[in-house]
Formats: sequence, structure tokens, C-alpha cells
Amino acid sequence: MIVPRINLAADSYAENLKTLSLLPNQVLVAPTPNDSRLQDVLKHQNKDAYWVQPLAFDAEDPLAQIHTLLDAGADKVVLPFAAFAAGVESYSHIPQERLAVELDPAHFDKVNHLQNTVSVFLLNVDGSPESLEAVKKTAQTMPKDLLPRGGVKRVIAAFSGQGPTSTPETSTISELGQLGIDTLLPGEALSSDQQKGKLNLGEAFMATVVSDRPDKLFPTVVVDEQGISLGLVYSSLESVVESFRTRKGVYFSRSRGLWHKGASSGATQDLIKVHVDCDSDALQFTVHQHGAGFCHNNIRGCFGFATGLAHLNQTLQSRKISAPAGSYTQRLFNDSNLVQSKIMEEAEELCQAKTPEDVAWEAADLIYFALVKCVANGVTLRDVEQQLENRSRKITRRPGNAKPKWDVSAKEGATTTAAASAPAATPAPAPVAKSDRIAMKSYKMNALSAEDQRKLLLRPIIQSNDIMARVKPIVDGVRERGDAALRELTAKFDGVQLDKTVISAPFSPESMALDEKTRLAIDQAYDNIKKFHAAQLQDKALVVETMPGVVCTRFARPIERVGLYVPGGTAVLPSTALMLGIPAAVAGCSEIVIATPPRKDGSIVPEVMYVAHKVGASKVLMAGGAQAVAAMAYGTESCPKVDKICGPGNQYVTAAKMLTQIDSSSLVSIDMPAGPSELLVIADMTSIPAYVASDLLSQAEHGTDSQVVLVAVGLTPEHLTAIEDQVHEQASRLPRVDIVRESIPKSFIIQVDSMEQAMQFSNAYAPEHLILHLEHAEKHVESVNNAGSVFVGHWSPESCGDYASGTNHTLPTYGYARMYSGVNTDTFLKHITSQQLTRDGLDAIGDTVMRLAEIEGLEAHRNAVAVRIKDIRGQ
Repeated sequence: MIVPRINLAADSYAENLKTLSLLPNQVLVAPTPNDSRLQDVLKHQNKDAYWVQPLAFDAEDPLAQIHTLLDAGADKVVLPFAAFAAGVESYSHIPQERLAVELDPAHFDKVNHLQNTVSVFLLNVDGSPESLEAVKKTAQTMPKDLLPRGGVKRVIAAFSGQGPTSTPETSTISELGQLGIDTLLPGEALSSDQQKGKLNLGEAFMATVVSDRPDKLFPTVVVDEQGISLGLVYSSLESVVESFRTRKGVYFSRSRGLWHKGASSGATQDLIKVHVDCDSDALQFTVHQHGAGFCHNNIRGCFGFATGLAHLNQTLQSRKISAPAGSYTQRLFNDSNLVQSKIMEEAEELCQAKTPEDVAWEAADLIYFALVKCVANGVTLRDVEQQLENRSRKITRRPGNAKPKWDVSAKEGATTTAAASAPAATPAPAPVAKSDRIAMKSYKMNALSAEDQRKLLLRPIIQSNDIMARVKPIVDGVRERGDAALRELTAKFDGVQLDKTVISAPFSPESMALDEKTRLAIDQAYDNIKKFHAAQLQDKALVVETMPGVVCTRFARPIERVGLYVPGGTAVLPSTALMLGIPAAVAGCSEIVIATPPRKDGSIVPEVMYVAHKVGASKVLMAGGAQAVAAMAYGTESCPKVDKICGPGNQYVTAAKMLTQIDSSSLVSIDMPAGPSELLVIADMTSIPAYVASDLLSQAEHGTDSQVVLVAVGLTPEHLTAIEDQVHEQASRLPRVDIVRESIPKSFIIQVDSMEQAMQFSNAYAPEHLILHLEHAEKHVESVNNAGSVFVGHWSPESCGDYASGTNHTLPTYGYARMYSGVNTDTFLKHITSQQLTRDGLDAIGDTVMRLAEIEGLEAHRNAVAVRIKDIRGQ
């Protein structure tokens, strides 16, 4: 790659700028950073990446001038090595890719000193062959690491234009390119024509480009000013040289030879810039396309019609020329007041938009009228993009405050102050006293600090050390005393004196007696859940031949003995028995033990017993809490020991599961840590307040430690109030209202402005249940990263997932949805791998295995292969 150096003090600078503007980069040499020619060039750049090299800086504050140049649009500032002599610390705030350094041969050994400060090293060739060799040697010793923000560091051999090696031959440029070294040349040494004593610009540019094709052509992507692809063509050395000479799109046709694009059709191209790809074997031409377009089908590009902003810009450009007299379009182009009014109108509507759909709609309107103003004033879309690119190059940031005329925050602050100083209005009588109202806390996301937002993600604090201290004696008691401890603990915690602790299958019909309506409901739920979980079962082994003669397989086997914990206490939960028992049965577990607390008469609820029968449970353990977990983990006289324990429960059940899992003597695993029930609802203006409230309460009634969250996306105060009213009204009618009175005040509403904010909060919270009360709710599922189970749309209440839709309701809580899945068929399976090697397979892989065993110092491992390899190879 060649980089020209242009002296802005020379009389020919303007001509050189034009000739060399087709190259990706140019070094601009100016007397000072404030040079008027330099400032003018930076102001009017177009898709250029200028590296600015002032010959002198303000001795008082050179950094300020560097900032000014970078803010003005300079891609890089080139500094002499002396600028870094005092240390690199003062440049640490400037992105590395924005700085370059020029080094004389005497300082080539200092390149490592600047490896983390600059991105380009200009190594001066002082006119002697020795200095050129020094450049090559220095480049070969430099690290080839990437820049922090992407891209690579560049080493450039800078030729001065003086001495025997002042202007290198193209062969030298090519040789340097093969070593990864670019070439800096004086602009005067290059010409787009064939001039004696000067290098041809096209030939010099192509000196480092290589072709791996037999025909020596170069694939060339042609793009417009916005970088949108118009087509793929081929270039030759001859066509590139002609393109640089004519500043037009000239390519090579494999059927017609040299091809001047548009010469016959009129769809010519003005060449703007030529780039080489990172492998130096393909080109990109940036062009301004004339006529109907690049494609012979009279469309803009060979890959289809223009879309988006490019299409809109094209349409408006056409309408400016041909809009019918008296049409609205013509009025827009001719009446600046009308355009101004529409822009202000659409800007206001965009500010007021709340839902994602409305924001997109209003933003499109605003962009349309803004682009009309641009086209009417001769401003292209590329001009706008250039302004954005210039701003992206700034390293000095403005505060970004709004002008007083538009400062909404200031106006709201003034209104609040005025309201605070005004006499208080007589409040309207509330229908419910505040102390009696069942209400959630409410916050506005934008009013919360980052720390306050983080605190909202925390669940009610569980004193785990205290709970573990209470649970451990219970677990130890059951492990040591078995059934006797179980009976004592059941009498203590459940108030029930048991004669036996286990009911064994087959279960008596009397214990499963149900009314027909209940039985049919359980049967339908059973069928749906079984259908969904059976579909998850993979009955074929995974077989992969990793190399000839080496076959690896992975196959599933059921966990033999599983314990399923079904909570009791404040609710009867046959649904949990279904959710745990069905996937265990589908997986093929040979022994299923269900543990659930007994009723006061010492029996188990018939709904759970009926489910136990349907899933093929062998035992029902009449115990709950930590004692039930311990019995299944260690086994008792009547309760079999299991290999895995699954199921939800309170803090004590969870603590017992975790305690037994970390005890190596129990040899038991668990499904997941679990905590109190939780639910998060995301609702927009399409939500139905009664539905939202009912979903919130469906989880809030589980227990006093349950938590529910409403993420309100752009809800009006009236809509939000309607939801809060429904929460109070529906909660007041619930049989478990006393539980809800404790759980709802621990829950909260968070008001956000956008779906992006809502999804970010939800994913950070990682809820057990997530309900999307949204317009086109299904479109937002792809944004869900963390959740136990998702309920999509107004007609998908969480209750269906709890009971009968087919998905599992045993889900991770307390934020564990970030890394745990809910219970599924795989929960009750283990996966085993196998491998089988043939004689040839072992021969092929044997040396690798033996060498790795040697490295790790495991001789017996090596020998197990070696004795076989010896036989195979006859050694």
C-alpha cells in the first residue's frame, strides 16, 4: 500500500490533493496546526482519512492543538519521536489509533517504547540503502498484535524524495509490501499519467496487490457513497491504471477486455476512492453512480433495488426534478416554512411516542421530512454521513445539555418548585384508606441511580447462614436415626402422629378417590405435559467418527432412583407432582419416590396420590421440609435412598437440598437451588389492566415471601392507576388475601420508556416467570435471555403453565434463571460417552496421546498406549 505525503505549503498542493484523493490515506504536511489551508482541507473532506503532520506546535500547549486537529476530523496526527521523549503518559487519553510517529534511523530502536501509544510508525529512509535495510529489520522485529479497538499497527517506509533511493521502483514497493511494510512517497513523485521521472499512480498502488487467480484478475466490489454494494466485477492492472487516470469506473470484462462502465448506456461512474482488502487480493471501488444504476437491468445494484434511506434519498432526488405541478411534494420542495412546520410537528410527536411501534413510526416521519429539507438544499445523504463521521472522530466531548428553550428537565424542575411553594390543594377523598390499600411500590427507571436500579434486582434477603444452622440438625437427625427422627419431626412441624412414614405402591383406590371433574382435569393436564416432555426425549445416540478408526458416541440413560418433593402446607399442589413425575416417567427412571407433607389426619391429599399412581411412583413419603429431603438423600428403613432430588420448596427445603448435595457421603444431586415464587410482567399500552393484575396476584398468593414485578413500558398515569386499582380490588376478594397483603408491598412497579429498557431490566432480574402483555408479544421473545418460562401475549396467563399447557412449572427462582433451566426430561437423564478405536485408529492417534501423557508426567497413561502401538507397528 502506498501513502502519499502532500506539502500544503507547495503551490501544487491543490492539484496533488485532487490526484491523490483516490487513495485511502494521505499525509498532510502543514507548517502549523492552525494553517489556513489545512483547516480548509479538513472542513471540506469527503470520505477522506487524512493524517496530519504539523511541522511545529505551540510550545505552551501542544496537546490542545492535537485535540483540535482530531476534533476537526483528522484521522491521525503524526508526531516526531521528540514529542514522546518526556514520556507517553500525557497521550494515554488519546485513542491509540489516532496517533502516528515519525522516526529517524537513529531512533528505530525506540519503536517498542511506543507500542501501546501509536498505531502507525513512519520510519524515515534517509537516502541510503542501509537505512532501507534498517526499516526492514525493524519491521520484522515488531510485534504483530492488533489495536485495542480493532485494526492493525502499520509500519511505513517513508521516502523523502532526496538521495539515491528517493523514489523507489514499483518492485521495491512490492518487496516492502510482502514484508508487511507500506510505502510513503512525496506527492510530487506520483502521477496519474505516464510522466518521466514519476511513478504511475495506478501501478504504484497495485504494486502490493496480489492475485491468486490464473488470469491475474482482481475481484472488485463496487459500492456507492453510502458503502452499499452495487455489484461485483473484475479489475486488471491495466483497468486500475485507467481508472486512476480517468477518475472513472473502469474494469476488466472477461469477454470484452477493458470496460469503461457506462460508456454506451450513460450509466457512468465517478471514482471517489479505491481500497484494498486486508489480504491484499481484492479491491473496493467507491463511486458516484450516474444514470439508472449499475445493473444492466436498469436498477441501482446487481443485488436488487435500493432500500431504506438510500432508496428514500434516491426517490426524493427524482421527485425534486419531476414532481407534478401543484403537488404536495412540489410544495415541500418549494415552501421552506411548510417543511419547517412538518419537522417540528414530527419531532414533537416522536418525543411523545411511547411504544416501540409508535417511536419507529414517528422517527420515520421525522427522517422523511429532514431528508426533504436536505434534498431541497442540495445536501446529499453522503454529506450527512460525513458530518456523523466527523463527529465520531472527535475526542473532546460536549456536555450535551439541551438549549434552555428545549430543556424539558429544567421546565419540570421549575414546575415542581412552583408546585411546592403553592398552597396545597384540598385532596379528593380516596375510596380506600391508604393503610388498607393493597399496593406495590412504584419507581421510575430514569429517576433512579445505577446503584438504586441494581438494588431492585435483589430478592428479599434470605439469612442463609441462619437457615443452614437450623436445617443441619434436622438433616443429621434423619441421617442418623431414620424413620424415628422422621416421625418425631413430622409431629413437631406438622402436628401429625404417624404410624408409618411411607405408602408403597400399588396405592389403594380409596386414597385416590376424586370427583369426575377433578379427575378429568388432571388427566388432560397429564396428557399435555407428557406430550411436551416426551417430545424432548432423544432416543438415538450421537455417533461421531472424529478421525478414521476413532468413533465417539454419546447416549442418554435414565437416573435410576429419583426423589420428587411436592410442597404442601399452605396449598395443595398436585400440579407439582405432575410436573416432576411425568418427565421422570418419560425418562424411564426405575424408582420414583414422591415426598409430600401429610394432612392433619395423617393422609395424603387424593389428588397427589392419583398423580403418583399415573406416573408410576413406587413410594410416597409422608413428610415435608428438610426432613423429607434428608430421608430421600440418605435413605431410612422405609424410604429408599435416591440419586437425585427435584422439586420446589421453601427456604428450608432449598437449604436441605444444597446441604445434602455438598455432602459426599450422600451421593445425591439436585435439580437447582430454588427460592420463593416470583413473576415479572412487561406491559405496554395494549395491556388489559384486569389481566395484568390477575397475573401479578397469581404468584403473589403463593407465600408472604413471594415477589412480583410490573415493568410498565410507556404507560400513561391513567393506565397505570387502572392496573393498581385492579390489584387492590382483585386481591381483596381472594381467600388468601392475608398472604397477598404481605407479599404485594414487597413487590414493585418500575416505569420505563422503551422496550429496550424493559428487556434489559427483565434479563438482569432473570425472573422465574415472565409474562409479555405487549402488542405483537411474540416478536419480543427473541430478546429474552434470562427467564424460567415465558408467557406470550394477553391470552397466555401464567396459570396455564402452572397446570396444563405442557411446559414445566418447576423453574429457577431468585435470579438463578441466568444459569439454570427449569425441570425438563433431561433433568432425569444422564449422558454417557463411549469411544471405540480400531487398530488403525489407535495407530493414527497413538503418538498424540503418548506425547500429551509425557508432557503431564503420567507414564502409566503413556504406557497403556505404548504397549499396543508396539504390537501394531511390530517394534
